[in-house]
Amino acid sequence: MKMFIRQLKSLVRLSFVELWRRNDIFALLILALALLVPLSMASPFGASGASRYLDEVALLLIWGFSLFIALGTGARLFPPEFESRTIYPLLSKPISRGALLVGKYLGAVAASWSALALFYLLFVGCALLRGGALSVELVQGFVFHAAFVAFAVAVALVGSLLVTPSANLTLSATALTAMFFFGRRLPDYAETVSAPLSWLVKVAYAIGPHVEFFDMRQRLIHGWGGVDAVVMVAVLAYGAVYTGACLAVAGLLLKRKRV
Repeated sequence: MKMFIRQLKSLVRLSFVELWRRNDIFALLILALALLVPLSMASPFGASGASRYLDEVALLLIWGFSLFIALGTGARLFPPEFESRTIYPLLSKPISRGALLVGKYLGAVAASWSALALFYLLFVGCALLRGGALSVELVQGFVFHAAFVAFAVAVALVGSLLVTPSANLTLSATALTAMFFFGRRLPDYAETVSAPLSWLVKVAYAIGPHVEFFDMRQRLIHGWGGVDAVVMVAVLAYGAVYTGACLAVAGLLLKRKRV
C-alpha cells in the first residue's frame, strides 16, 4: 500500500509539473489577465448594474479557458508516452497500469485545478476592488467548476486511448460544449421531432456528459442565491459517478493496449 501511494505521488507530481512546463498555460494566463480585468471592472455606458453582464462574459471566458486546459491536459497524458516509448520504463518500475492511469489522471486534475484557482482569484480580486463581496453561490460555483474540470479531464483521457489527439480534442470539445449550451433543451427538442430522431435525442440525453449541471453563472451573476445542499450533493455525485465510469473505461482500454 505504501508503495502504491508513493507511486501515485510521483505520478501526480510528474503530471503537475508537465503542465506548468508548457508555454500555453502562461499564454492563457496572460490572455485571461488582459480580458478578465477590463471586463470585471468596467461599467458600460455608465450603468453600474449593467456590469454584471460583463461579469457573465468574464466567467464564460474562464469556462472556455478551463475547458481548453482540461481537455489539452487529459488528451496529452498517454499519446506522448506511446510515441516516445517512455511508457516502457514507467511500467518497468514496477508499476501497474491502474496506478499509472490514476496517478497521471490525478496529476492532470491537480494541474488544471491550480490554473482554475488562478483564474478565479483574478476574477474575485477584480470584483472585490469594484466593491463586490464573497457569496455562497461563488463558493458553490467554484466547487462545481472544479468538478467540471475533473469531469472534462476524464472524458479527454478516454478519448486519448481511442482516437488521435486532434480527433480527441475536436470530439471532446464539441460534445462538452454542445451539452453545456444545449443539454437542458434536449428533452423539449425530443418532443418536437418524430421517431427515430426523437429516440436518438433521448439516448444522447441519457448517456451524454451533462456538464450543464455544473454551470452556476446565472445564479452567481444575478444574485439568485446558492443551490440546496441536496442538489449540490446530487450534482457532485453525478460528476463523481460519470468520472469514475470514464476512468473504468480508460482502464480497460489501457489494459487491452499493447505496450
